[in-house]
Amino acid sequence: MLFRQLEYFVAVAEERHFARAAEKCYVSQPALSAAIAKLERELDVTLIKRGRSFEGLTPEGERLLVWAKRIIAEHDAFRAEVRAMRSGVLGTLRLGAIPTASTTSSLVLSAFCSAHPLAKVQLRSQLATTDLYRRLRGFELDAAIVPVGQEETHGLDVVPLYVDRYVLIAPADMLPTDASTMRWPEAAQLPLALLTPDMRVRQIIDKAFAGHGITVSPHVETDSVSTLLAQATSGDRACIVPQTWLWANLMAADLRAVELVDPVLKTQIAVAANSTGPGSPVARAFVESAQKLKLDEFFAKRLGSIYRH
Repeated sequence: MLFRQLEYFVAVAEERHFARAAEKCYVSQPALSAAIAKLERELDVTLIKRGRSFEGLTPEGERLLVWAKRIIAEHDAFRAEVRAMRSGVLGTLRLGAIPTASTTSSLVLSAFCSAHPLAKVQLRSQLATTDLYRRLRGFELDAAIVPVGQEETHGLDVVPLYVDRYVLIAPADMLPTDASTMRWPEAAQLPLALLTPDMRVRQIIDKAFAGHGITVSPHVETDSVSTLLAQATSGDRACIVPQTWLWANLMAADLRAVELVDPVLKTQIAVAANSTGPGSPVARAFVESAQKLKLDEFFAKRLGSIYRH
């Protein structure tokens, strides 16, 4: 079995098309097909369902795909390890982050890039939490900034970053004068703009309302936190966001933020990386940078004034 055969096989599985896979691998389609056919003969199994075109993987093919991705990831990690021993941490960190951590991720990246100036970063910040965990386990991401779930983090290295709370942002005339907190039932009475139901933050918010027997029907739903703030700025909507999202975003003078209580929701946000094998040097370096941060203290200082806005 040749390493190149595994690369061809993974490309076909991901592209679901032989010609596109061949183009991705910079090889002719006949050469790619012949290599995969040889792999099947060597393993004595059928890996790909074939008709006039790609029709999916066989059960044996699905199982090999998991192993092939792991082998390729380990191969790439070893090559990066050798380069790092010679020149320091190089390569590109493939980082994912939930949309509500799109601003806080910059704090971790700043520390990482300062310590490793030769490394590069590709940040994906519009993926759902479940997709981030799936891509971590599939070796499509090196690390991700995610909310911590006990079952979701199995088999992953997890470094806590900070604990998030939730705030309601609204035009000042929608809120009681001088109030710094608001109960969830009171928030439900306001015209709301919220994240879409498929997003983890929205699911946490819905659960808080459900604890009071309330099902909310927001006027506006979006997958963009920036759009939520814009809705509040327009003067006719209130929105609910994690408070740490505000550290890098200025609110308009006529907006106020109040902490939501009864209950006070807390979500642990962490850096997660695949714990299978030694991992890539760039991923290990990123996790080490995250371990040195004290973001809870940072946010306590920066965000203490938002409720007095």
